Amino acid sequence: MDFITLLLMAVGVSMDAFSVAICKGLSMRRITLGGCSTVGLWFGGFQALMPILGYFAGVTFRGAIENIDHWVAFGLLALIGVNMIREALSPEEAEEGCCGESTREERPLAAKKMLPLAIATSIDALAVGVSLAVLKVDIWSAAAFIGATTFCFSTAGVAIGNHFGGRYKSKAELAGGAILILIGLRILIEHLLG
Repeated sequence: MDFITLLLMAVGVSMDAFSVAICKGLSMRRITLGGCSTVGLWFGGFQALMPILGYFAGVTFRGAIENIDHWVAFGLLALIGVNMIREALSPEEAEEGCCGESTREERPLAAKKMLPLAIATSIDALAVGVSLAVLKVDIWSAAAFIGATTFCFSTAGVAIGNHFGGRYKSKAELAGGAILILIGLRILIEHLLG
């Protein structure tokens, strides 16, 4: 996998975390570099861990699906992308408010609040890890890159959310979903064209 494709994939899977980081920024009374970094570490850490778990799950059955691996990669990425777009356009999400947080929280970075969010935003990365196994990508460098990208987006998301509000949440999810679908299409087309 070339660098541009990996970068686009990392940005795509980072968009859920970016959106939730914007929500975290909205819920924080005052942001600090430490607070922004804490959110980035939670989300970036899980975004790095989940592809590794997905990769090793994918490696176990890669031999059985080798003839259709390009379809599996396309299907997983397209499914994740369509789901992100659906969530971004969902009227329930707009009514509910940003991450269900309508007021400023006292302890927005407590582990009991961050752990479920970190897991929820990184489930897509688990499926991406399966795709990376099918494509025989070096998982260690890919996972580190995805984690670092997510760290950067999440850290920036907290600051953006605190300053600008929730305006960019659905746009980020739309962009992330579209990017993942396009990467899936590229993988499929490259394989079909030889």
